[in-house]
Amino acid sequence: REQAEEAIRTLIRWIGDDPSREGLIETPARVVKSYEEFYSGYKKDAKLILEKTFKDTSDYSDQIILKNIGFQSHCEHHMAPIIGKASIGYIPDNCVVGISKLARILDMYAKRLQTQETMTADIANSIQLNLKPLGVAVFISANHHCMSSRGVHKEHVDMITTHFTGKFKDNFDLKERFLNSIDNK
Repeated sequence: REQAEEAIRTLIRWIGDDPSREGLIETPARVVKSYEEFYSGYKKDAKLILEKTFKDTSDYSDQIILKNIGFQSHCEHHMAPIIGKASIGYIPDNCVVGISKLARILDMYAKRLQTQETMTADIANSIQLNLKPLGVAVFISANHHCMSSRGVHKEHVDMITTHFTGKFKDNFDLKERFLNSIDNK
């Protein structure tokens, strides 16, 4: 922790400020504490998140969708914020999982450094592997501050990624039903 705080002091000096001035004295500790929250996904395990399931579903066999789940992440290229919403769907195979678990899986991957493409696939593949549903669908729309706050400075641009497994991948009508159900227009 001390090494991380010293690294922040070095960055403060590098940008031209004095880490010992009153307003910045506690900044290294605050930044390290914020990083613990921003990158807490590395300490989570999808198997543990998805292990509690419910079999009493009255033979429910259609899509289960949690839409517009807000998230905040950071890109692995610039460590700049990625802010967006995800929709996650799956088709159960004899069991369901509490819906908060889908949000927790999103947060687990969002709280890591990665690309949106990787995060989208990791969420879907993780649910497929651990819950073993008949299929998984993930849709993510997000604003990347590495593009809006720096570089080309293009605001109000969302990147869209999707990933489908199982029946969602193989059945166009099912995929279309998922996408239509999450459409907010």
